[in-house]
Amino acid sequence: MADKPAAAPAAAAALRKGSLVKLDRTAWEGSLEAGASAPELPDYLVEGPGEILAIRGEHAQLRWRRPVPDVWLRLDQLMAWEPGAQG
Repeated sequence: MADKPAAAPAAAAALRKGSLVKLDRTAWEGSLEAGASAPELPDYLVEGPGEILAIRGEHAQLRWRRPVPDVWLRLDQLMAWEPGAQG
């Protein structure tokens, strides 16, 4: 778990406001956030795209192209969205 903080700056450098992203399921599973959330993830989180609206520290505010509330997720749990790629 010592390598987790080192991964956040690399992710922060690659992702910025306006980037299209999706949730990295492997980074999510077993996290504190996953333990505090519903057991099943909505498909749109891992399929994407969500747009980064703001970045504060290690977290990004995301808006999805669906009628759902904006959410804050850790940057190290996000990956760039690629059109045509499946989650």
